[in-house]
Amino acid sequence: MNAPAATNPVKSAMRTLDVIEYVVANRQGAVAQEIAGALAIPVSSLSYLLGTLVERGYLSRAGRRYLPGPGLERLRAPESAITLEDRVAPLVRALRSELNETSSFMVRRGWEVESLVTEASDHALRYAVDPGTRRPLHALAAGKVLLAWMRPEEQARYFAEAPRQHLTVKTRTEEAALRADFARIGSEGICVAREEATVGICGVAAPVWIDGELVGALSVAVPAVRFDAVMEERIRALLIRSAAAIQGD
Repeated sequence: MNAPAATNPVKSAMRTLDVIEYVVANRQGAVAQEIAGALAIPVSSLSYLLGTLVERGYLSRAGRRYLPGPGLERLRAPESAITLEDRVAPLVRALRSELNETSSFMVRRGWEVESLVTEASDHALRYAVDPGTRRPLHALAAGKVLLAWMRPEEQARYFAEAPRQHLTVKTRTEEAALRADFARIGSEGICVAREEATVGICGVAAPVWIDGELVGALSVAVPAVRFDAVMEERIRALLIRSAAAIQGD
């Protein structure tokens, strides 16, 4: 009874590869109806598949015709051409897919943290953050992770220079309180921030290391009404697994 469901993902993968190969083989590109007829794919299914391939850059569109996209060249790019964003984006998407909560990869910009890659939850109640958005380091889970592993002299400069405003009643701004948080983060390898940056939003973040260098943090933002103990433990486990996968590339 379960066999057909088990083969569906394989069939979908084969269709995806068939579409890409068909378009690549046709130098002038191909229209959707031509692809559907040649590959015996229902138009309704093909429309969604083509849209996804265009969105991900594996195909491009010129009028009604579909052509090979820049994503195919990226697959052949030498390692030196692969950006940090390229490396983390699939894992951010996977986090969002598994949790259906807004997932991000964040990097430090001065005394702020910036969202480099973000995939938003499709819940009506969700945390929205656009790529490029910057927030103070001290308030976000990802920012506190980046602070926790700063070199001691850089931490000292941070406390001497950085303004630390109360964004909510739960924002921790005092040096002693933040240093206590850093010690806990260092011990647990993860940070949980409960409504410290935005009222009603809890964040969990884990550091990402590449070749021994801290390059950023993976984070998940969840409305407090959905952030129970079960959800917290699930997010912790997924973040640790995902961060380790990047390190192991």
